[in-house]
Amino acid sequence: MAEDGMLSWDESIFRDEHVFEIDYLPETFRHRDEQLEGLQYALRPAVRGSRPLNAMVRGPPGTGKTTAIQKLFGELDGRRGVRTVRVNCQVDSTRYAVFSRIFEQLFEYEPPASGVSFKSLFKQITDHLTDEDEILTVCLDDVNYLFYEGEASETLYSLLRAHETHAGAKIGVLLVSSDLDLDVIAELDGRVQSVFRPEEVFFPAYDEDAIVDILGERVERGFRNGVLAPPVLDRVAALTAETGDLRVGIDLLRRAGLNAERRASDAVESEDVETAYETARHVHLSRRVRGLSDPERTLLTTIADHDGERAGAVYEAFHDETGLGYTRYSELVNKLDSVGLIDADYTTVEGRGRSRELSLSYDADAIRDRL
Repeated sequence: MAEDGMLSWDESIFRDEHVFEIDYLPETFRHRDEQLEGLQYALRPAVRGSRPLNAMVRGPPGTGKTTAIQKLFGELDGRRGVRTVRVNCQVDSTRYAVFSRIFEQLFEYEPPASGVSFKSLFKQITDHLTDEDEILTVCLDDVNYLFYEGEASETLYSLLRAHETHAGAKIGVLLVSSDLDLDVIAELDGRVQSVFRPEEVFFPAYDEDAIVDILGERVERGFRNGVLAPPVLDRVAALTAETGDLRVGIDLLRRAGLNAERRASDAVESEDVETAYETARHVHLSRRVRGLSDPERTLLTTIADHDGERAGAVYEAFHDETGLGYTRYSELVNKLDSVGLIDADYTTVEGRGRSRELSLSYDADAIRDRL
């Protein structure tokens, strides 16, 4: 590094910037031994040729749920007769989309975009499992999005009953949810509840000491020596603990590093962290907005323009923009409310009974910046 504390054009304070990417899989996975043991217990039968136990994995965002699944799936994938598929339900939020993703992972090519019925898709998957004598474990990550779309029960029913309709098909299911307000079991159809008796694995928020430990390892791997002093790391950890989401801290480190480089400095200072926090604290918001459909984005924009107004007034503006009817509008409102982007609270209006007022759960400018 430069002796005067300033970087030249071809210098960087990063040793490996990829370490600060949200999807980076760390070599060591700390403070989650109990949760890993619970998941291993559910998955172990697959190694012995039996159908794995089903599991329900819950916890706030950014608590290591997906990383734990990826770690264990990586270990299982090398074993003969065992297949694993992780489906991101924020992206694949219908039964057909989920099974298309499973098909793609098993056959290593995508099914035709049209002309293939679900029944045919399902049969090809189960036939493959029985012909190859393979046991499949499916992780429905962010399964809450299947519930928001009303697709959860049908999807789970097909997976859980596969061995009954297709003899020899062995499929286990891991559900992962970050929506702690969603009672997954209670929201499922009775016919699914009767066969879904999952092991439960809970991932609590990391405490501040754990955050310092985890982020400290990222600092060692991602930055050059001496770039980020312990007091600065403590500040990053404190801000991360306020949000409860480790991903905020990881993104905050990267952005603070970029801010230091912008100043041509060879050290990350507290000012770099504070400046970066305004953006990094919205990591979860960015992820939620990224998964929205075009009509959902339009409605969110409309609500931002009419923040705090009654649903009827918002609907009129939304209808003028899209031509969509009230039923579809109401479904979209419920979806945005479910994913935590808006609050749709009922209030009593004199002479008109109960009505919903729609307001944003985040700052309007922060939302507009991400739409």
